[in-house]
Formats: sequence, structure tokens, C-alpha cells
Amino acid sequence: MYVDLGASQLLAAQKEERKIAVEVKTFSGRSEMDDLEKALGQYVLYFDVLTELQPERLLYLALPIWAYESLFEEPLGQLLMKNKRLRLIVFEPKQESIKQWLPSI
Repeated sequence: MYVDLGASQLLAAQKEERKIAVEVKTFSGRSEMDDLEKALGQYVLYFDVLTELQPERLLYLALPIWAYESLFEEPLGQLLMKNKRLRLIVFEPKQESIKQWLPSI
């Protein structure tokens, strides 16, 4: 499987004792909603592949804090988080720091 390195990266790492994979999205397209739809589609694809090939690895979608505030603090974003299918890492691009893990681990 190939990842568009210009727009995203799929990273494998460890958080504490857990193995994780992270799909990083910049949300730099013309439409936040289009970016969200694409990110969710890729997330589902990677989730299914990882479940088959590396079931011990948890998948996270990483997005900038401004995209999180714009999309996930709204009713649609809250609905997406309600079913607990989606795991997020919210980061601050300029500071290169993680602000939040959702759900927290």
C-alpha cells in the first residue's frame, strides 16, 4: 500500500507499551469537509489492513489543532467521536507538539 507522502504519512511507533500506527493529515485542501472525507476513507482502509496484518497495532488519525477545533468540536465531529471507532492525535504544527490523544490513553 502506498501513501501520498506529500499529503500524509503513515507512521509506526510505540506509545508506552502499545504499538500504534499514525495517519498524519494536514487538512490543507480547498475544503475541510473534503479533507475529512478523504482522511476517514483512508483511516477505514488502513484500519482494516492493520487489523488483518498487525492486529496488535492501534491506528490514530493525526490532525492539526485548528482542524480539530473546526471539525470535531462541531456536532458532526462529536457524532464521529461518539461511536469510539476513531482515534485522534491533535497536534500543534508550529510547536511540533502533541496537544491531545482522543480517546486518551
